[in-house]
Amino acid sequence: MMRTARWVATTLVLSLLTVACSSGSKDASTTPEQTASTASLPAVSLPDLSRMEPSVQKQMTEQSKVLTTLVADRKTPPADLAKAYGAVGNLLMAADYNEAAEPYYLHAQSLAPTVAKWPYYLGHVYMAMAQPTKSIASFEQALALQPNDIATLVWLGSVYLDQGQPELAEPRFTQALAVQPQTVAARFGLGRAALARRDYARAVEQFEQVLSADPRASIAHYPLAQAYRALGDTARAEAHLRQQGSVEVGPPDPLMVELRGLLHSSVAEENRGMRALDSGDFKAAVEHFRKGVELAPDNPSLRHKLGTALSLMGDTAGAVEQFRETVHRSPDFAQAHYSLGVLLAAHGQTKDGIEQLSAAVRYDPNYVDARLRLGEMLGRTGQFEQALAQYKQVLAIDPRVADARFGYAGALVGLRRYQEARAMLAESSKLYPDQPRFAEALARMQGAK
Repeated sequence: MMRTARWVATTLVLSLLTVACSSGSKDASTTPEQTASTASLPAVSLPDLSRMEPSVQKQMTEQSKVLTTLVADRKTPPADLAKAYGAVGNLLMAADYNEAAEPYYLHAQSLAPTVAKWPYYLGHVYMAMAQPTKSIASFEQALALQPNDIATLVWLGSVYLDQGQPELAEPRFTQALAVQPQTVAARFGLGRAALARRDYARAVEQFEQVLSADPRASIAHYPLAQAYRALGDTARAEAHLRQQGSVEVGPPDPLMVELRGLLHSSVAEENRGMRALDSGDFKAAVEHFRKGVELAPDNPSLRHKLGTALSLMGDTAGAVEQFRETVHRSPDFAQAHYSLGVLLAAHGQTKDGIEQLSAAVRYDPNYVDARLRLGEMLGRTGQFEQALAQYKQVLAIDPRVADARFGYAGALVGLRRYQEARAMLAESSKLYPDQPRFAEALARMQGAK
């Protein structure tokens, strides 16, 4: 019996592998008394850290060492051990290493079964891993521990909807609205559920309320267009299709906000900056992008975003400085040339603006916006042949660009090729009957020869 007991104890000890440091090694084992509830769970280990930024590698290894120390201490309370496992899982999930995060959360959940955030985070892990059945089970477990949690209700409803179960999703959204009536994400979920059940009138009602409460929620335009089209209102359907976008509506989610704030990396700061931009908080966006640039000074996309945020905040000089530094460090980064050109031209430096816009299309020949703005600037300075060439290029890339057709006609007028200009405007007014500018310009040309 004593041998058997010793063998069981040894097996339990060996079942937990050591937490890896930067070399990927496993995590130190804990005692049978501490881990009787976790013995059947998968072993935890860090993934290869070599692709992570040095600052993130440091975070991972330091938190791993904390866990290793606590696991080795027989006196560590299960609640503290659960927090330590969860802390490593949080860092991994924040870095999008969801598969590696899963076992850490499973251990945390097993050690602290009454703490809702561990199954909640697992719900998100399984969503990211495209395992909806497990995601639903985890969110349901979190909801059982916190029955009126808005974020859990909305995410659970969303997974049910994605699984084609609107009848299970709708009560979750309704409950969320009962708890917090201003939850736009829950209203959006009700609209999706109604659309799935082909209750198009109710879907329209819900989506219209979403856009009324949050006009930035451009993701609502497409399903609203679908609902209007199903009701036979093609005009409204087309109007909303033209406004469709990708700005989503999420629930108030303090746990995920906390998780997104964990990593000290340029990518994390960039993501935080983008969320601040989407919410219209330009000052916060600048702060996050600046932190990111400090961590990755040669990242052209990140520095360009900093310049954009500075421009939106009204700091033109700061924006120009960042755009110039971007093209200095990354001469072939077309977006920075474009943004610098637009700002310079807007402040009277037309020649320099044209030079930067020309560089943008040189480095990215299919950059439609840059060619349009370059054509406009060339036309304003009387360089109509060059402007015409830019508009031709845009139409060759995409014949549907109405601005290119209008600019093309304007360049033809500048060259006094009136007959060709009239033909272009007449054709365009038929192609775009909802844009009166073509017919108006054609009317103004009636006397031109």
